[in-house]
Amino acid sequence: MKSSYLRAGAALACAMALSACGGSDGELLLGGVYTGVTKPGLVLLNGDGNRLEITPVAGGNGSGTFYFNDLVGSDDEYDVKVAAMPDNVSSCPVVNGKGRAAFNITSVQVNCIFKKHALKGTVANLKGGGLVLVNGADKVPVAAGATEVTLAEVAEDAPYGVAVLEQPAGQTCTVANGGGTMGKNDITNVTVTCAP
Repeated sequence: MKSSYLRAGAALACAMALSACGGSDGELLLGGVYTGVTKPGLVLLNGDGNRLEITPVAGGNGSGTFYFNDLVGSDDEYDVKVAAMPDNVSSCPVVNGKGRAAFNITSVQVNCIFKKHALKGTVANLKGGGLVLVNGADKVPVAAGATEVTLAEVAEDAPYGVAVLEQPAGQTCTVANGGGTMGKNDITNVTVTCAP
């Protein structure tokens, strides 16, 4: 009988200790998905302490899943924030990053947005209409007599390749300096030259 009183007292002491600490059981996952991460440098924090560095998959598409190493407890508050970003992104908004844990949290989203830079250049000797330039899915008609052309901005570290999709009436146009990888500055030296 005496030993059952001792066991009950020990159980009560353990329950009170857990209650004082917020009832944390540390058995729940905290994570989700990320997009737009092609280079190292993304660091996430849960609150002010639990830190996670995201290492993108080599040759991947910049998307993946993540989970903090430290588990969270049932009824614990979580607050996922971005502490650092890769140098080729402008921002990394967090969606579903705050709440109180009841089950495994897998719905946090970190969506990084690439920095973009201009892709443009000059046009020489274009007499007729009908010239259309293309870079990936971006199609740009160029009016007769134009001396400059501007295509859609390109994400930093992404490849680009400007080509002639449609030739103007009575002329043949060629592109120089039209391909490469977008760096940290605008590309302004694309040259389109047209001849009879």
